[in-house]
Amino acid sequence: MTRARLILIGPPGVGKGTQSALLEERLGVKPLSSGVIFRSEIEADTDLGQLAKSYIDRGELVPNGITIQMMVKRLRSAEVRNRGFVLDGFPRTVRQAEALTEELEHEHIELTGVVSLEVEDEVVVERLSGRIGCTKCGEIYHSAAKPPRREGLCDKCNGPLLVREDDRPETIRARLRVFHENTQPVVDYYAAMGQLLRVDAVQEPERVFAQIVAGLGV
Repeated sequence: MTRARLILIGPPGVGKGTQSALLEERLGVKPLSSGVIFRSEIEADTDLGQLAKSYIDRGELVPNGITIQMMVKRLRSAEVRNRGFVLDGFPRTVRQAEALTEELEHEHIELTGVVSLEVEDEVVVERLSGRIGCTKCGEIYHSAAKPPRREGLCDKCNGPLLVREDDRPETIRARLRVFHENTQPVVDYYAAMGQLLRVDAVQEPERVFAQIVAGLGV
């Protein structure tokens, strides 16, 4: 199985989670989502989880240092080393990208590539406005494109579903502004390093996946 080591970058609702799942299914790589890792550290009540929770409970962003430590902890695990990885939601800032580059060099891990999934802002607003999330396991549904089998309940864990406050149109536009300000420079960072592959993410997921695989040669 290919031990690909990938980063997916793109605005909220662009399909990073979908592509991570396809990459795991087809290539066997381990998806590493910063949101899932935050939740698992908090649920396990680790020192890092307690630190992250203290910021989240105050409605503040988790500082770079804590986020980086959480991600590095996963990158050093035997499972990730054996399977390869696809990072989703990290790095979000140039500082995080620089720290990740330093860590990968220290661990003698070479990136296969960085994929920028690109769509127009209004496409994102349309996609996310119908999004519904599981409050228990984090599985994502869409009222039109991917409705759950039972209204209000998750197919995977039977947990309750709800529309998050940050999936409302006015909040989505605010999140997009934050993405363009903070994360777009990360795209430029990897482009300057010659590691970036740009993919039109308006297409069907299978076509997006095919372009990722062809473009990176994995």
